[in-house]
Amino acid sequence: MDSLEKVQEQRYDNFEKTSNEMTVGDWLITTLILIIPIVNIVMLFIWGFGNPDPRRNYARASLIWIAICIVLMLIFYGVVFAFFFNSFNSY
Repeated sequence: MDSLEKVQEQRYDNFEKTSNEMTVGDWLITTLILIIPIVNIVMLFIWGFGNPDPRRNYARASLIWIAICIVLMLIFYGVVFAFFFNSFNSY
């Protein structure tokens, strides 16, 4: 066996599936859970802050995006409410 075959064999060994990898089926079930209202938020907290899980980083990133969207929504509705309230008081 020459050195090129040894390197290729080592690379193959490094890419073997570990216990932390998720299959396509696992991701399909995860997606199914995340489309159910209320359950999705609860599961994101469980995956993000519970036992170590391969979905941990995804769950934390999703929760951060949800928080950002809520803050932006509150700012937007606050500005719209202030605009309408101000325009009705001017008459």
